[in-house]
Amino acid sequence: MPQSYPFSAIVGCEPDALDDMGLALILTVISPEIGGVLIRGEKGTAKSTAVRALASVLPPIEVYAGDRFSVARGEESLDGPFPDGTPTVKRPVSLVELPVGATEDRVLGSVHLERALSQGEVAFEPGLLAKAHRGVLYVDEVNLLHDHLVDVLLDAAAMGRVTVERDGVSAGHAARFVLIGTMNPEEGELRPQLLDRFGLTVEVAAPRDPKSRAEVVRRRMAFDAGPAAFADGYAAAEKTLEARIVAAREHLAAVKLSEAALLKIAEVCAAFEVDGLRADIVTARTAVAHAAWEGRRDVTRADIRRAALLALPHRRRRNPFDAPGLDEELLDQVLGDEEPPPDPPQPPDSPDSPDEPEAPDTPADGEPDDTGIPDDPPGPENEDAGPPDTTPEPQSEPQSEPQSEPRADARADSPEDDQPATPGADGATRTVTPGAPYRPRLLSVRGLGQGTAGHRSRALAETGHRVGAQRPQGTVSGSLHLVETLYAAARRPAPRGPGGRLALRPDDLRVAVREGREANLVLFCVDASGSMAARKRMRQVKTAILSLLLDAYRRRDKVGLVTFRGQGAEIALPPTHSVDIAARRLEELPAGGRTPLAEGLLETASVIIRERRRDPSLRPLLIVVTDGRATSGPDAVGRSQRAADHLAGLDVTTVVIDGEDGPLRLGLAGRLAERLRAEHLPVTSVSAEALETTVRARTASKGAA
Repeated sequence: MPQSYPFSAIVGCEPDALDDMGLALILTVISPEIGGVLIRGEKGTAKSTAVRALASVLPPIEVYAGDRFSVARGEESLDGPFPDGTPTVKRPVSLVELPVGATEDRVLGSVHLERALSQGEVAFEPGLLAKAHRGVLYVDEVNLLHDHLVDVLLDAAAMGRVTVERDGVSAGHAARFVLIGTMNPEEGELRPQLLDRFGLTVEVAAPRDPKSRAEVVRRRMAFDAGPAAFADGYAAAEKTLEARIVAAREHLAAVKLSEAALLKIAEVCAAFEVDGLRADIVTARTAVAHAAWEGRRDVTRADIRRAALLALPHRRRRNPFDAPGLDEELLDQVLGDEEPPPDPPQPPDSPDSPDEPEAPDTPADGEPDDTGIPDDPPGPENEDAGPPDTTPEPQSEPQSEPQSEPRADARADSPEDDQPATPGADGATRTVTPGAPYRPRLLSVRGLGQGTAGHRSRALAETGHRVGAQRPQGTVSGSLHLVETLYAAARRPAPRGPGGRLALRPDDLRVAVREGREANLVLFCVDASGSMAARKRMRQVKTAILSLLLDAYRRRDKVGLVTFRGQGAEIALPPTHSVDIAARRLEELPAGGRTPLAEGLLETASVIIRERRRDPSLRPLLIVVTDGRATSGPDAVGRSQRAADHLAGLDVTTVVIDGEDGPLRLGLAGRLAERLRAEHLPVTSVSAEALETTVRARTASKGAA
């Protein structure tokens, strides 16, 4: 077995100098009820290395000899009941890695196919969740995992049990594990409701300090040169870390969370306006685990602060365009300078009062003095603390619920709305910020695809309603269709088995064909020329695109952005799953200059051709945003027509969003849509509300007629 990189050798994961990632991992293995950890960060930041190294510092577990699923004493194993007196052995904690392409059958378990076909017996074959029991389940690139699988994982992690009801199988088993996910935000985000289900989330980035970077490289090169010798150098630190984890687990139940500390946690969560009560529960559990890690008997202000920084940032995001993070100044203001007092002692005659010796006259470190307020514990957060600041904090007015900004097409015109944006000092046109996004109408790709599961266009998928059955061949696979398998065997004029039983052969196997929804490549080709630069027009266009980007995020699409202005076109954003990056590029997009329409269409065609070669199953949806004018270069109109014909020849589902507005219109975008064989859509009709209003108006007029 290859030597794993020591956990304590990772810069930032040393036991006495844990960064947020190292601390979050340690706390969640001390108290698995926290709900797991999601590590977000750019590539090359030791996310996977830290998770794989964590299993080596976890204390071994006691299991029955010969049990495949690491059940605890007294639990029923999927291998059958173990009689009393069965010997037990110590086994390292298992680290089960869930691949992104795993199916629901592989995760949960399903019918044992070989026994069903060869013996006619319906038996349960456990999945990865059974193997992860009492261990660590690691999902790399969790943001690329299908949403329904993420739901399954999070439900199992929260309930500690898996129930399977499928394919004639009814089974259940314990599944208590530490769930750890890693992701690169550049490749797409998790939905907010899935983010909320992770207990803790940390943001990691490569260090900018040259000395720290050099130390990382030095350690890695030393490990690659001699893994065993390198690991021996950190063996003592690993043993110390393991012993401290064991001590914290044993000490966890003795940590007291006073009513004052619990109220302070509730105040913090309310101040940051997090949804629901899961944040309060996770913060309380994390604070208790942190106190146990530090060896304290009471939860202090420092524990609550550290817990809030790990449990709250990802729960404040309302949409993918919100920046993650927590306002630490507001957190310190809500926490205040005083420690939460412990609960008052029970009277001596109370049945709940433990028999404890009287407290000494002189309070120990961390114990409450005669004021009832415990001192700050010694630690890095309080070593340099001076006398408390008695200056009263300015009282801010209560924030009212922010009013949603009216839609761009409903906003009152201001005098400068129809004026072009003014050039800046550097000659570049100033940008116009978009308005508040709205719910757009559904734009989908025609036909039936076979792409990655999503929520936009019709496709053959692993989930959805069943539309037939076929042999498992080519790119189509799925769950066993038992009835069709039996029908195929019955229709075959082959002799039956012993006793007249139906004999099954491998070519009788049939899998279900299901129709669901797929994700698409939503590619924007945006006209940023001077004819689109009027403030009102550009604001409408940017608001429409922002709304479509938010819709693409919800539907799990990949997005790309091509812009054209001046003398040419550029790929402002190569196709990516990160719609928040696309939103930032859109907001920074300047407008002005001539209109190189041909260049924009040709650049878009090259992107589509490149992406088709990279992933033929990812079908593109092209959205061209323009007023249809072509004014750059010789024979601008002719070249734009030939470019449109070339793009139309790629047979891509295209929508032309017409940015032209006002009483006098040239209708050039409509003509462009005809050449592209595309749907023509005015920018004011992108919203679903506008579509519903139009349909109601037409229905009413027909009824009146």
